[in-house]
Amino acid sequence: MISRLLAVKVLNTALATGADFAEIYLEETVSTTLSLDTGKIESIGSNISYGAGIRLFKKLQSVYGYTNDLSAKGLVKLAQSLSKSFSGDAIIDVGRIEKVRVKKHHQSQVPLALVSKEDKIKFMKELDQIMKGYDPRIVRTQVMFSNSDKKVTIFNSDNKEFHDVRSRGRMYLLAVASANGQIETSGEGPGAQAGMEYFTDKVDMKAKALEIAKTAVIMLDAAECPSGKMPVVIGNGFGGVIFHEACGHALEATSVAKKLSVFSEKLGTQIASELVTAIDDGTIENGWGSGNIDDEGTPTRKNVLIEKGILKSYLVDDFNGRRMNVKGNGASRRQNYRYEPTSRMSNTYIANGTSTPEQIIAETKFGLYAKSMGGGSVNPATGDFNFSVSEAYMIRDGKIAEPVKGATLIGNGADILKKIDRVANDLERAQGMCGSVSGSIPVDVGQPTIRVSEITV
Repeated sequence: MISRLLAVKVLNTALATGADFAEIYLEETVSTTLSLDTGKIESIGSNISYGAGIRLFKKLQSVYGYTNDLSAKGLVKLAQSLSKSFSGDAIIDVGRIEKVRVKKHHQSQVPLALVSKEDKIKFMKELDQIMKGYDPRIVRTQVMFSNSDKKVTIFNSDNKEFHDVRSRGRMYLLAVASANGQIETSGEGPGAQAGMEYFTDKVDMKAKALEIAKTAVIMLDAAECPSGKMPVVIGNGFGGVIFHEACGHALEATSVAKKLSVFSEKLGTQIASELVTAIDDGTIENGWGSGNIDDEGTPTRKNVLIEKGILKSYLVDDFNGRRMNVKGNGASRRQNYRYEPTSRMSNTYIANGTSTPEQIIAETKFGLYAKSMGGGSVNPATGDFNFSVSEAYMIRDGKIAEPVKGATLIGNGADILKKIDRVANDLERAQGMCGSVSGSIPVDVGQPTIRVSEITV
């Protein structure tokens, strides 16, 4: 997007007052979104955005600015403005920049950008008809199909240049059921760093559409969930959002480096049940949260966070790594060039155990089966959380019984980790968007079916 010669000039301008590191992040994104509401096209939109962010470090200080003026004048002006944050003489001079080879994974067989709007809409309408046709109590349906292609270039004062292309697609389905004054919704949004083949071959979208409609109707007849402390069996897939929110964020260097995390300075200690092994893996082929490199140019990797209950590592970006005296481990991410990157999760999950889901249910005399989780909130400093349950059933005498609604799980992440007493062998991952200081980014959450011996419901 800019020449190496210009990159060298901008970097040296930024370093002129004593910064010890400078970086230019350039990005161009082309995206398309189609939206269907109860069988009718609601919107068709395309967008092109581009811009650059410049970041400077001086020891434990960081400054960041961005612009969509990619001319030499615009970039030099931004670099000069940021450099005024420091005073002193240049200690680094950037010379010849070398391009770093980036291995290309997560390729598309049928790129979504080459699939016509007509073909996408036809597929969307088929799924819409499945949801609407399931039951007359389905009163509204929504289908959204989005895809984006992002080209990234990074130059830094370590004389390195990186290039990457990230192509993602996601389809979100929603069904609304209504009867006797009651309204219930159910939805799911599969996505991947892949092409149309993911939606036609890898995922059974028609089966998902049917399941979504079925769930919305089932929950119409659900009774109010009883409250109190009880065992809770949490379903696989999106059930992993509890670990992501209540524990994962507390393992990011964004909070760990400043000792603002409940897990700060606890490497090598047991923080979870020995049944728990938790992993963040940015290398999963075609994963929604995967990447070839992170937003600092570091190759993504499989980071084992917790192994058999022992805290093994954190998610670290280079800047927060300065406070921790470690290098980044491929976890630096951002929404786009308007945000300074920091340590973030990618594809985070609890690994398979040895039980089966059926065994876990059969061994639970009374409790709650949280089949599908909703939204929630967490305080990373304390680990305290609360999460709504979108689909739940009571467990009675080792069997799944009546559906219930209105359940919220309240607890503490550090406490819950130690109370996981069963882990099944049915690991699945689900897709979502995660918001934090560096914006909203695509992430996978996942787990097998697990049981927590006691949670406040």
